[in-house]
Amino acid sequence: MGDAFCSDCKKHTEVVCDHSAGDTVCSECGLVLESHSIDETSEWRTFANESGDNDPVRVGGPTNPLLTDGGLSTVIAKPNGASGDFLSTSLGRWQNRGSNPDRGLILAFKTIATMSDRLGLVATIKASKITMNRTITNIKSASPSLSLTRKGLDAFLVWLFMRIPPNVSFSLSGDAFFIILKDRANEIYKKVEDQKSSRGRNQDALLAACLYIACRQEDKPRTVKEICSVANGATKKEIGRAKEYIVKQLGLEAGQSVEMGTIHAGDFMRRFCSNLGMSNHTVKAATEAVKTSEQFDIRRSPISIAAAVIYIITQLSDDKKPLRDISLATGVAEGTIRNSYKDLYPHVSKIIPAWYANEEDLKNLSSP
Repeated sequence: MGDAFCSDCKKHTEVVCDHSAGDTVCSECGLVLESHSIDETSEWRTFANESGDNDPVRVGGPTNPLLTDGGLSTVIAKPNGASGDFLSTSLGRWQNRGSNPDRGLILAFKTIATMSDRLGLVATIKASKITMNRTITNIKSASPSLSLTRKGLDAFLVWLFMRIPPNVSFSLSGDAFFIILKDRANEIYKKVEDQKSSRGRNQDALLAACLYIACRQEDKPRTVKEICSVANGATKKEIGRAKEYIVKQLGLEAGQSVEMGTIHAGDFMRRFCSNLGMSNHTVKAATEAVKTSEQFDIRRSPISIAAAVIYIITQLSDDKKPLRDISLATGVAEGTIRNSYKDLYPHVSKIIPAWYANEEDLKNLSSP
């Protein structure tokens, strides 16, 4: 059941959708409002003689507005079995020999997707997709006369999301528009690639830098060391150079400086605490402490401050963590953590929550 405007009843009435015939019928007067409509939903049926792995998905991948053909080109897959079929093998070989202008982009997008999965960005991407589905429903309910099909609306939303500046947020009926980090990184790489000035540069470093910038712009920052761990051998120095190059190129294209977003120590706190296996009680204290530390002029990087706060919090708890373990979990050198602890120590009585430790406990902290 749904709601649509009936030309005979001259009002919005409930309609009945007959999926077998493809008809949309008014429930009051029986007028067929739409005929031979196409059901664009997924077909979740399995036929025994079609597939051996019982996979009911036969709807293909989503459209990609960053590719020339929208990502809907036909790909001749390799046949099953070692010997294979001669005809399909020959067709696939000839197709690979043909010129595909998007071949490099497709490989780059796959690499970005792999790095995103290895960084643990899958949950964020799934949450973004759920919100996109809610947004589609909200737009349809907000505009009953919208004549776009589901595919057309999906393509419009992807096009719209790609053009939302990183420092601007939108909301519709209480649901916020979320940008998928992976798609933001793809868009950044596409802009750099279109300028034809990245040839001869380290491709892995460029892709890693695109993902790093996307995480920064979407307020889901990752450290350079974390990005480097999934960058297929690219070093921190190479990723740093690639990041500066991309920011410069995007700035030249836009005619203004690129907004990268501000990094706060609290952005890393929960992930670092999770890596150390800390309890909810200590995580809450560390989160409050690192937020309070922003009030003081501590000239250290946010990552170093986060690591030093974790060290202080764990020293005040029963489950003390050695400095070496904190260094491994945060990617900050032990000497840097000690120096950051030295800068935080004069303000420790104001930084540590009162409900977590009293003055006597703070006095037992080792002096730097």
